Amino acid sequence: MDVRPSPIAGLWYPGRREQLEQAVDGLLAQAQVDPPPGVILGIVVPHAGLAYSGGVAAHAFRCLQGLRPEVVVILSPFHHPHPGAVLTSGHDAYATPLGLVPLALEMRVALDAALRERLGHGLTLVRRDREHAVEIELPFLQRVLGSFHLLPLMLRAQDEATARGVAEALNQVLAGHSALLVASSDLSHFYPQERARQLDAEILARIQALDPAGVIQAEEMGLGFACGRGAIAAVLWACLCRGAHGAAVVAYGTSGDVSGDFSAVVGYGAAVIWQVPQMEDEEEMP
Repeated sequence: MDVRPSPIAGLWYPGRREQLEQAVDGLLAQAQVDPPPGVILGIVVPHAGLAYSGGVAAHAFRCLQGLRPEVVVILSPFHHPHPGAVLTSGHDAYATPLGLVPLALEMRVALDAALRERLGHGLTLVRRDREHAVEIELPFLQRVLGSFHLLPLMLRAQDEATARGVAEALNQVLAGHSALLVASSDLSHFYPQERARQLDAEILARIQALDPAGVIQAEEMGLGFACGRGAIAAVLWACLCRGAHGAAVVAYGTSGDVSGDFSAVVGYGAAVIWQVPQMEDEEEMP
């Protein structure tokens, strides 16, 4: 199997299995959150180092306990220069200290074709990339979900048309499959704490309103910022396509809450998106 080696184990999170299990399990245990009133379709989580944003992210991951999706789709930005609008791993699996996470290879092929139909271009394969925004979510998913197949998507283009096209293509290829959608994104970067809270509240409100276009427009209008705005929007659109009824912000914090430096912080938010299942014997009102 062609395995992507981890470039961040031992740096962004503990590099030894036992230490990583203890760290992730401890954060999950500390996360107190009410379960959503339905089946979770997707989550939004930050992607800084475990010591900084792990406590916020744990609240969304805690809500996933008991889920057993066939495939997990993680959408994130790509923080390095690279040609291509929508990137994915060219490997067969990701490696973390907790073991291998196999990719959904057939689904990757199907998504490439679906994107070509909608956007005129498909997936760009990357190998031995150093992108952290997908990998940092894997230890939480491994501890909470157990085994699953992964479809990683990293958006260099974060415009509305790309996000919509990705969402529609995902809806097509995920039909008939149990899936979890994960948007990996931090919020505002390097504003003073109080200003960051104002900017982040705008993005989080639009997530909670299930307003993907609003998430992208907020940055265009200077009202709020998210490094993975396209990833968030794509997950919201994909969840709406799959029947989402509601969303809720379950945790918020900043890097200043951890470091004690509130002069220039990074914002972290966690949210869950759910569907209220329809009863089999429920009939439509006339």
